[in-house]
Amino acid sequence: MELKPVIGIEVHSQLNTKSKIFCGCKVSYEDEPNKNVCPICLGHPGVLPVLNKKALELALKVAIALNCEIDRITHFSRKNYFYPDLPKGYQISQFTGAIGRNGYIEIENKKIRIRRVHIEEETAKIFHIGDYVYLDFNRCGIPLIEIVTEPDISTGDEAVSYLKKLQGILRFLDASYADMEKGMMRCEPNISISVDGKMGTKTEIKNLNSFRAVKLGIDYEIERQKNIILKGGRIEQVTMLWDEEKRETRPMRWKETASDYRYFPEPDLPPLIIKDEMIEKIKKEIPELPEEKKKRYINIGVREYEAEIISQDLKLTKYFEGILNLYNEPSEVSKWLVSEILSFKDYEKISFKDVVLIIKSVKENKISRLNAKEILRDVYETGKEAEIIMKEKGFEKRWGEEELKEIIKNTIEKNKKEFERLKNGEEKLVGFFVGEIMKQTKGKADPKIVNKIIREYAGFDKG
Repeated sequence: MELKPVIGIEVHSQLNTKSKIFCGCKVSYEDEPNKNVCPICLGHPGVLPVLNKKALELALKVAIALNCEIDRITHFSRKNYFYPDLPKGYQISQFTGAIGRNGYIEIENKKIRIRRVHIEEETAKIFHIGDYVYLDFNRCGIPLIEIVTEPDISTGDEAVSYLKKLQGILRFLDASYADMEKGMMRCEPNISISVDGKMGTKTEIKNLNSFRAVKLGIDYEIERQKNIILKGGRIEQVTMLWDEEKRETRPMRWKETASDYRYFPEPDLPPLIIKDEMIEKIKKEIPELPEEKKKRYINIGVREYEAEIISQDLKLTKYFEGILNLYNEPSEVSKWLVSEILSFKDYEKISFKDVVLIIKSVKENKISRLNAKEILRDVYETGKEAEIIMKEKGFEKRWGEEELKEIIKNTIEKNKKEFERLKNGEEKLVGFFVGEIMKQTKGKADPKIVNKIIREYAGFDKG
């Protein structure tokens, strides 16, 4: 029996607009509850929605960036369901039409097909406090973009790779902050197990809001379904919740189908007509996206590993390119960025100028790599400039080979027995002598150069 996981993902992400999708209420994530509301987003009888043009433009930009075909005429529909977070008793969405179709994202040489991209309105936010349920309607009516894949994903790791790529694209386009922890980007994987090529019944995990939860939730659900099938059981079409504490999925409700929502055309919104001129205008506004940046970085000498890490983060690409404007050594800068500077949470506190000075000082053997790490940490923690810290610590002193040779000769003279043992083959004593020299130079000598000179004196590196 061949059991193969089959996974599709629905992503809902809040679009970066100043006002809500069908009314003029402000979009704000910090105001007191229920401040930014009006009769339209509260669903009062007789009100008329008006589409936010900016929301449409951002959704169109995303659809184009995801390589989608653009629907020239599309409609809004009412998706009917009754839940406290939906004051109208229905959600305005798109059902028969979409902004974009048949797109794709490539991950690790695999193409994840995008079935559709459409826009809809956000629901209110629910808070469960003790025995009470509280509703904040500030969120209700914020424009959402929904992106639905074909079932092309096979593992939790692949799902995370896809989501990271998608998040990067949304951020580079400035279409969405896509902050999962704040609920601005939520993921709902649909998981089934194909048995000998025959598609199985799917379950959906609702509202996952971290990459970790996506991976763990999918992997757990795959194993749960496999175990049921292997025991001769039957998978039921259920909407699941991820229990972070117990690390397991649990049923939330029976899975709805399209007919359960009783979709019908939204009578208060006319058909949406997207003209060629609008598409061409949006195409010109699309910036260099992560994959394009990655290729460009590789072409200018950055290793693929570093190029992948840097290109996927908008803030990091700006930081990297800011340093390159002062010091055009892409390979060197990218290595430092990924291996050292990213270890600091708010790395942007370290100025471009300081980063360049530290990298140059190491390259010119003015300081050791160990010294550089110390200086970086001090710059980050104190806010002082690297040049000042280097002077305070005496790191501006440059130990050239001739100066080091003199110190090494004196050290050998004081440790003749150890040096004889070194010459006779005890190579571990190289470390002893390097340590002695580093003590005498207070860590300011380059250990690589010290090591090289000692080995030459011991006769290890001669012809």
